[in-house]
Amino acid sequence: MRPGQILVADHAGVYVIKMVGDVRLTLCISFDQFIDTMFRRDDFCDVMFDLSEAEAIDSTTLGLMAKIALQGNEERGITPVIYSNNDSINRLLYTMGFQEIFTLVTNLDAPVQPDQALPSGMQEELAVKNKVIEAHKILMGMNQENQETFRNLVKMLEER
Repeated sequence: MRPGQILVADHAGVYVIKMVGDVRLTLCISFDQFIDTMFRRDDFCDVMFDLSEAEAIDSTTLGLMAKIALQGNEERGITPVIYSNNDSINRLLYTMGFQEIFTLVTNLDAPVQPDQALPSGMQEELAVKNKVIEAHKILMGMNQENQETFRNLVKMLEER
């Protein structure tokens, strides 16, 4: 598997977030900082995820994606779009209940080409732990199945 990378771009307040390779929690702090910056922008009006080159996405990243959808709907009245043509990724999205908070599509008329990569690498352990807990609590709040799936993980992390 290719190492994970998150590429971003914006055009007149429409943000594109492209995930490539094996996207893991090593990107969670920079991804969350990007999310905060995006929501502070006055012109922010929509967001689209391109998962066409993602090979795997961990639950922390999924939780941060859900954060964008929930906060975007609450603050801006938007429903983000996820483009994925990978059956495995699509099954994961449906299992997590993403069809309830995103518009899921399996094909696009035009390719998406974001150009700015978010930084990855070593991050402070406590900050990563807190972000992992936050992301999983977001997923738990989406439905009962997610709550049962992640309850023990969150409890264990909070006790450490």
